[in-house]
Amino acid sequence: MSSSLVNAKITFVHDWLIDKGGSELVLAAMLELWPKAPVYTLIQNADGPCSEFLQGHRVQTSFLQRIPGVKKHYRSWLPLFPIAIEQFDLSEFDIIISNSHAAAKGVLTGPDQLHISHVCSPIRYAWDLQHQYLREAGVRGLKSWVSRLLLHYIRLWDVRTAHGVDEFIAISHFIARRITKVYRRDSHVIYSPIDVENFPLCSEKEDFYLTVSRLVPYKRINLIVETFNAMPDKKLVVIGAGPDYRKVKALAGPNVTVLGHQPQEILEGYMQRAKAFVFAAEEDFGIVPVEAQSCGTPVIAYGKGGALETVVENKTGIFFCEQTTASLHEAVKRFESMGNCWDPVEIHKHAERFSKARFQQEILSFVEEKWALFCANQTPVEGG
Repeated sequence: MSSSLVNAKITFVHDWLIDKGGSELVLAAMLELWPKAPVYTLIQNADGPCSEFLQGHRVQTSFLQRIPGVKKHYRSWLPLFPIAIEQFDLSEFDIIISNSHAAAKGVLTGPDQLHISHVCSPIRYAWDLQHQYLREAGVRGLKSWVSRLLLHYIRLWDVRTAHGVDEFIAISHFIARRITKVYRRDSHVIYSPIDVENFPLCSEKEDFYLTVSRLVPYKRINLIVETFNAMPDKKLVVIGAGPDYRKVKALAGPNVTVLGHQPQEILEGYMQRAKAFVFAAEEDFGIVPVEAQSCGTPVIAYGKGGALETVVENKTGIFFCEQTTASLHEAVKRFESMGNCWDPVEIHKHAERFSKARFQQEILSFVEEKWALFCANQTPVEGG
């Protein structure tokens, strides 16, 4: 770490710290580089799964934290996210790193502060996926029009706050294109980190397919289950919890096992032994398919979004082109027809390209470079 960066006061801003998903894994990897940096967030579950990597860090929450029941229903308070994030006083810091998929990038900063925004995605449900989210939520009538008006306001705020960001980091080229589309800004791509040590190689595979996900509509777990219901000779294991758990459980046929949330050691074992990992979502990056590849397990993935950058067709997996049971069914048949052509060692080596060590080195180099340039531009010009 350069001497100028050592002396800089750095803080992090994160949307919320309730569950431990992909964006929280990214935050945890960055906090290892700055083990004393404070964290600002809208809402925190102090006893939740994020508490472990937050040890030693001062966490500052917004006024939303004081609302009764907010930790369970925090998404319902979306209209207040913009004003809540703008109330953080970050004037004591030199460098602000926001880790954002909703509101974090909207913090207020001054001309003598460097604001780097690591963007998991512009607010998906406010931009190109608005119609999908409203449809899947079953929002109709007056509630639909109120929701659309609110999301219109969120879009205006989201674009305005992009002007307060000095440098954008995107988690994939797919998200870089979305940043360009929404904010008309360039971004630097740094792929999300995968803790390959927690998903070691296993060359011995068993006769079952696996999917691991939060059970929410856009993950399309119902599509995967329906496809395997139509293939009763093939076994599928589903691991994950979420609002759709009961629906997925009720939908599952006798050849589909729905296990719910599982601890790391159980999840790791299934990842290692699965014949293939099935992934049907259009994701910004998609950490879990890379974790499967780290175990030497090939992936059958929907061929859009971040999966196109993490899966190498016919070497570490295959793609299906439509989010339909027919398209996924055809992909499973194609996968089976390829027999034993998959090399677990090569699949694991590919996953190592996304290691946490690589991510941390790239993040640190990027921040050092941009801080040096920022400081140089702050130096007054003599004479004139």
